[in-house]
Amino acid sequence: MSEPTGTDLDPERTSLLEALAQQRYFLLHTVEGLTDDQARLTPTVSELCLGGLVKHVALTERGWTDFVESGAMAGGEDADYAAREREFRLLEDETLEEVLALYREVAAHTDELVRTTDLSADHELPPAPWFRPGERRSARRVFAHILAETAHHTGHADILRESIDGQKSMG
Repeated sequence: MSEPTGTDLDPERTSLLEALAQQRYFLLHTVEGLTDDQARLTPTVSELCLGGLVKHVALTERGWTDFVESGAMAGGEDADYAAREREFRLLEDETLEEVLALYREVAAHTDELVRTTDLSADHELPPAPWFRPGERRSARRVFAHILAETAHHTGHADILRESIDGQKSMG
């Protein structure tokens, strides 16, 4: 993942980039050394698998960065829920390496936006049951959400990996 570069970034942007880099490191650490078959395993009562979690985090992050850039967001009331469900699985025609490449690409783009976007710029959220009508989100709030989403799923990933072979992200 991209590290903050240069000394011209303000402390807020540097902090966001450092926090994102730390959570991304832990998420990626959970899948190190896994085969595609292991990345598809669902070793808990949940239907979650490690490859699917990485894919979901990448696609969700991309959706939010699209929102930061254009105010548009896929999903909402017109969401394709079958596609959303597939997002949480590493499908047979997908590899862990492909999903990791996607995630790295998305993360690099997000980092560039954190460095360059007006953090106060905002857009109205699309109609969806989980957003209040007329609610707006600033880029700052979106990046905080991406950080929270990554950390949230890193915890899930840690449990899954420990269930597969005992490896822990932290400890």
